[in-house]
Amino acid sequence: MKSLSKLLMPDYYFEHFYDITPEFLLEKGIRALLIDIDNTIAPYEVAEPDERIKTWFASIKAAGISAAFISNNHKDRVELFNKELGLYAYADSGKPSTKTLIKAIEDMGAEKEHTASLGDQLLTDALAAHRLGIPVIIVPPIKDKKNLFFRSKRLIEKPFMRKFHKLNSKEK
Repeated sequence: MKSLSKLLMPDYYFEHFYDITPEFLLEKGIRALLIDIDNTIAPYEVAEPDERIKTWFASIKAAGISAAFISNNHKDRVELFNKELGLYAYADSGKPSTKTLIKAIEDMGAEKEHTASLGDQLLTDALAAHRLGIPVIIVPPIKDKKNLFFRSKRLIEKPFMRKFHKLNSKEK
């Protein structure tokens, strides 16, 4: 069994989702991407994708990369956000459970070996991806919630992100 550190450690880190290029994904062998919505692609209060989001998804699609939303948020939120994009979309996914991730990979006709996850949380997004055996790309939260639950989660994540940055700063 993998250690908690390996389960929570990101494989890749970007400052913004839109910094992740189709070229990067293809270079890493990624042909399908499982994407969190809230604080990864848009803040909670943004109901629909803006032009930057639409453009990024168009570039992903043009490169032949499949995408699906895997969200722990509710159906109404996910459906409204996905309305214009028309991706596979799964609400109330229960991450870090892998059940919805597996279903999304199957529905997209993707191969697990060529799939990655994109999110902002180590305790949900990274843990689910690594439990399934796929790489995870982490971005910092766009606009983090400040309630006790989220502050506690970020406090738990902090040493893992510090370790990731320390290990990766040596490679540059």
